[in-house]
Amino acid sequence: MTDRLEQRNGVPVLVCAADGPAVATEQDALDLIGAAYAGADVVALPAGRLPERFFTLGTGLAGAIMQKFVNYRVRLAVVGDISAHLAASSALRALVHESNRGGQIWFVADLDELDAHLSPAGGPPGQ
Repeated sequence: MTDRLEQRNGVPVLVCAADGPAVATEQDALDLIGAAYAGADVVALPAGRLPERFFTLGTGLAGAIMQKFVNYRVRLAVVGDISAHLAASSALRALVHESNRGGQIWFVADLDELDAHLSPAGGPPGQ
């Protein structure tokens, strides 16, 4: 499977393939942002493409990658089950909670949940 551009709730989204290369550095994030500039407003990145150290906030990798997306005004959705990481880190739980309340970076279980964030109502149900 390859990355593909899709319209989701009227928003162009670069849906990244689960079997694509890891996003393990700031340069990897910039490469995705560059790909998004071909017409996407949002990058939907499978959580499995992020290394373990992304979810260990002390490494600074999550902050560096997320900041690149904010700086270049490309929204990021990390898609997939990260419950094991959340169970291991209250700091990560807080980051995910705050991110999901905003409009720039989201952690979602699947593309249906991403669609809820992209809905005209402006957020997932229950928020």
